[in-house]
Amino acid sequence: MERVMADCRRFESDNQCQLTIIGPEDDVLAAAVQHAIASHGHDDSPELREGLRSLLEPESAYVPGDRVPEPFPG
Repeated sequence: MERVMADCRRFESDNQCQLTIIGPEDDVLAAAVQHAIASHGHDDSPELREGLRSLLEPESAYVPGDRVPEPFPG
């Protein structure tokens, strides 16, 4: 099973979030949904889950330190 990453450093945010979650896809998605709700004020919805799933990257894309944030797709 390939591991994936959800990396808040990738996108611009009001709180300059630095969280990176790496693991099996289902676990990362579940944690990313909870994080998006608790830390970024999103509502839990099928659209949120599908949007987050589409933003997952392979674990091999991880780089330590800062990333240049890009605008959140919209």
